Amino acid sequence: MGLSVRGRGGAAGAGLAALLLAGAVGCGAEQSPEMTPAAAVAKAAENSEDITSLSFRMTGEIPGEGRVEGEAAMSMKPQAMSMTMSVPDDPELQGDVEMRMVGGQVYIGGEAMAEQMDGKSWMKFDASQMGGAGAGLGADTGGFGPDKNPAAETGFLTGSDDLEKVGSEKVDGVQTTHYKGTLTLDQMRESLKGEDKKTREMREKSLEQYEDMGVDELAMDMWIDGEDHTKQVRMRADADKGPLDMTITFLDFNQPVTVKAPPADDTVDLAEMMKELETAES
Repeated sequence: MGLSVRGRGGAAGAGLAALLLAGAVGCGAEQSPEMTPAAAVAKAAENSEDITSLSFRMTGEIPGEGRVEGEAAMSMKPQAMSMTMSVPDDPELQGDVEMRMVGGQVYIGGEAMAEQMDGKSWMKFDASQMGGAGAGLGADTGGFGPDKNPAAETGFLTGSDDLEKVGSEKVDGVQTTHYKGTLTLDQMRESLKGEDKKTREMREKSLEQYEDMGVDELAMDMWIDGEDHTKQVRMRADADKGPLDMTITFLDFNQPVTVKAPPADDTVDLAEMMKELETAES
């Protein structure tokens, strides 16, 4: 997807593993009955490639963490993101946790942060530190960020051998057509062949997350609206640390997304914090 923040020697750690599966929200009449399941899914995935911003809500269960609920908005051009999430089953995380990404900086805030940082509500670090001091953040945010269009995942479903149309259903008042199928990781890898570089790189990130979670097979449900956009996606799997069952419902797309950095005097710089800890230990 939330954000699991735990103090460890004054530094905050992150602990959720999730993923984002979906495209863009839209509205309109039900799809043409002549469209095959494979063609419908492929069309929605193709339409998602031009998405520059989107908003969504997510709910479900994440392996090793339990239930998670949240809402987010992200812009790919320019890159920015805001997410608010809660993890009801985590006794160490009370209340909502918010993450903002703007200007190349990542900010994590919430009640849990203030308890660990002398009353300050936010911690920040450079987005490039996601593989270092910020390791785990990508997982905490569902494995996505403004540099990764979550709609790229919809194309995976075209590789399913048992893809089928379930029927017509309404999602948030929008008429949609429901499709479902299962995918092995090998099928997901195979689907990368022939894709352009940008699409392939985005899907490879998702594939790596599934591998890290210990997932061998995914069951996907996809609801597509009458304008050939993905309205909702549900993904289920058995992972090493328990079941994964996540539903993403898209609320809007290609609308302005504004994200502001928190006040500087209410923010702790993680890089400076780590330097102080290293100095104290030396």
